[in-house]
Amino acid sequence: MKKYYSLIFLISLLLFTGCGKKNLNINYKSNPEPLLKNAYIKLPLGIVKPAGWLKSQLEAQAAGLTGNLDDFWPDLINSSWRGGNGEAWERGPYYLDGLVPLAYLLNDEHLISKVKTWIEPILASSSDTGWYGPAKNKDRWPLAVANKVLMQYYEATGDKRAIDVLTKYFRYLHDSQPDWPDKDWRGVRAMENAVTGYWLYRQTGQPWILETIALIQKNSSDWTTYYEKFPWDSAAVTDKKIPLNWGPDGLTAHVVNNAMAIKYPGLWYQQSKDERFKNAVFSGIKKYDLNHGQPGGRFSGDEHLSGQSPSHGTELCSVVEYMFSLEELYEIFGNNTLADRLELLAYNSLPGTTMPDFWSHQYDQQANQVLVSAAKRDWATNGDYSNIYGLMPNYACCLANMHQGWPKFIESMWMATNDNGLALVTYGPSIVKARVANANEVTISEETNYPFSGTVKLTINTEKSVRFPIDLRIPGWADSVTIKFKNNTVRVKNVSTYRMKERWKNGDQIFVELPMQLRIEKHYNNSLAILRGPVYFSLRIDKEYKSVKINYDNCSYKGSVDWEIDPKSEWNYGLLIDKTNIMRGLKVTENPVSKYPFSDKGDMIWSADSGKYSAWTQDAPVIIRARGMKIPEWSMKNNSADVPPLSPVKPEGDAEIITLVPYGCARLRITEFPVMDVVLMKDIMK
Repeated sequence: MKKYYSLIFLISLLLFTGCGKKNLNINYKSNPEPLLKNAYIKLPLGIVKPAGWLKSQLEAQAAGLTGNLDDFWPDLINSSWRGGNGEAWERGPYYLDGLVPLAYLLNDEHLISKVKTWIEPILASSSDTGWYGPAKNKDRWPLAVANKVLMQYYEATGDKRAIDVLTKYFRYLHDSQPDWPDKDWRGVRAMENAVTGYWLYRQTGQPWILETIALIQKNSSDWTTYYEKFPWDSAAVTDKKIPLNWGPDGLTAHVVNNAMAIKYPGLWYQQSKDERFKNAVFSGIKKYDLNHGQPGGRFSGDEHLSGQSPSHGTELCSVVEYMFSLEELYEIFGNNTLADRLELLAYNSLPGTTMPDFWSHQYDQQANQVLVSAAKRDWATNGDYSNIYGLMPNYACCLANMHQGWPKFIESMWMATNDNGLALVTYGPSIVKARVANANEVTISEETNYPFSGTVKLTINTEKSVRFPIDLRIPGWADSVTIKFKNNTVRVKNVSTYRMKERWKNGDQIFVELPMQLRIEKHYNNSLAILRGPVYFSLRIDKEYKSVKINYDNCSYKGSVDWEIDPKSEWNYGLLIDKTNIMRGLKVTENPVSKYPFSDKGDMIWSADSGKYSAWTQDAPVIIRARGMKIPEWSMKNNSADVPPLSPVKPEGDAEIITLVPYGCARLRITEFPVMDVVLMKDIMK
């Protein structure tokens, strides 16, 4: 009998590992049948924590708007989501979608106590029908966001009440008539519910949850066909055919809807298993780049999609939603182009549209942003206050929604592999404490100043030696990467992921050297952007901050302020650059990374100790000295830098030394540079 059971155990083990056929992670919940197995498994909230400058970034966020907003913004103070009689729609859930992960990533008891003042009323609101939230809200859209809040809360706390509320709500959706009209947010964004739906299925295994998701997919906006027959191409921009309205057609051009929707075909791919939906995702990303792509990994949309001109803006909400979409898609597909783009957004577009102390933000950011003011601009739809750095410029959605960007990025920096290992998805200082192999707990500390430098050190801590794989993402921009571990030195080329399946012991280290050579990228009118690693560089423009009052009460609470920023130096420079030898004439200097990593000298920083603002005196973490030449005819148009003149530009005048800083450190900036005609400047370029 013992031999019989031993044989059964051996057969079960072989089936489980399947000699590779049924590889399932025993430590973290992956997709069970009938869903497709995903490339990786997102780790629960709290497994990955920030370190180094990333921890400083989260601490600034906690000390800034995220940690203080519900103490003074009336829409949150009186929110119906926390038991008040005020706003009952999306602002409370949006805010919590960032506050919850921030609180638990920092283990900040003050923020955790704040979270509970929101979560308890939400949990208590669940009705017999399954509907929950404020009684006066009858719209499904804000509940799609609240679902994600409860999902994260459960991962951080294990509070099973969150699972119960979510299960009842998805049963309500299953048993109710579809209500996902194309003319309303709840219909256009209906598949946002699938993020939580698939997670809930992984937790409970209830088959009717998949039926619910199928009903949503069938009865809501068809984003897959949209990406296949993308209507808002460059011709639509040129001919001004993009509908700048709030009807069903206009909602498909809305920038935030697009940033959310890019993941919807990918989410459904897990259940449909139809390659059409996978193809739609990558086709959609290519079409965004081709028709609306801008530096920083984003696409334009100063409310609606608006083409490639660097004078057009991108709404902050779309940046954080695009980041979240990419995080979800990477788990599904494991395609490293998604992680490459995620780093571009996190290390450029996200910090570029907030102040370093996180006390103010923009609604719209520009790649070429030479004036921040309340003035008429050529936005597609947005108002005159959209590029003010302030509390609530233009509209309040970004004030509520921006908080998720950094915390969710950190959550996704490491993922689990299907064979009980770990994958380093995006680089940056972090600590992952996770179960690997046969439930062995290990901690890996990542020490680095990336993206400001390319040196990464991983240190493994484990009570006993354990064999498990570590996957390292190799960035698409890296010509080669040097990896050292266990007396091995490997030079990795033409590989997207490098796998090390070793027996690791306590104190083992892995050293990764990522090449940080400069490279160039072509943009509008043959202009060029300069990159180093995942970081874009912009012209440093001397600046003057002016505190202003605009069309709302910003409450004047602690560091809450509205800033106009005027240029105090010339900005209309073209680059002198040798495309065959980019480093020629350029000098890179790495500086210490401060507690405000995306600051540069002259930025205004709030001090809680003194209760006032003062000018920051430290240089940005990386500075590039380059050569440029003024272009007299390049000037302002409608309070923005006009489009760059067509390159190459005929040189006039003398060459000058100009300073470039990381995009995220530049509140005023030129990022898409005209290029001077080098053929006419041979003597200067010698």
